[in-house]
Formats: sequence, C-alpha cells, structure tokens
Amino acid sequence: QVHLVESGGGLVQPGGSLRLSCAASGSIFSIDIMAWYRQAPGNQREVVALINSGGSTNYADSVKGRFTISRDNAKNTVWLQMNDLKPEDTAVYFCNGLLRGSGWIRTASWGQGTQVTVSS
Repeated sequence: QVHLVESGGGLVQPGGSLRLSCAASGSIFSIDIMAWYRQAPGNQREVVALINSGGSTNYADSVKGRFTISRDNAKNTVWLQMNDLKPEDTAVYFCNGLLRGSGWIRTASWGQGTQVTVSS
C-alpha cells in the first residue's frame, strides 16, 4: 500500500513563509510525477505545483514566483516552499502523483493533507 504524509502547515501572517513536506512510503522505487494540490472550502481541488522525474516543474499562475516545488528522489520526499503567502492561499494542501514500484505505477491514496491558514 502506498502512503503519503503531508506536514508543515500552520497559521502564518500575510507575507510569511512555510515549507511543506510530502513523504511517500510503501515499497516505492521512485516518484515519477508528483504534485501539490490545495482545496479551500467550497472550491475544487486544484493543482498548484508539479515536478516530473527529471526535475522539470510547473506552477499555477496564482502561485508562480512565490512557491517552489522540489524533490529528493533518494528519500521519496517532495517539498513545497511557500513564500509571500497571501490570504487566498488558505487551504488544505495535499500531495499526490504517479509512483513506481516493482512492475507497477499508480497514484497513492489521498492523505489527510496539511492545513495552511494565512491571516493577520
């Protein structure tokens, strides 16, 4: 079974920073494509950042220039550095993507996410 655990969220003031961590486990050989998602109350879950196996990244327009996604392949971990946070960034943040094992590639089950609240 593939598990993802998100951590690092919290309450910050506008303009502050947070670093989110996504740790994958479950006999995973490697991460193919991994993305950070967020979902605010009443909204659809949206992709905010993604990174592929070669390290190429892409970002939603709303976070471009402020957020940075990175990965450590040896540790099966993905991070999201969030700078210059704004109230509209408030949401539950999730990670997911395509992960490889022995003879398979699949998404993980959704984790609990980590709450990010930006407020003064």
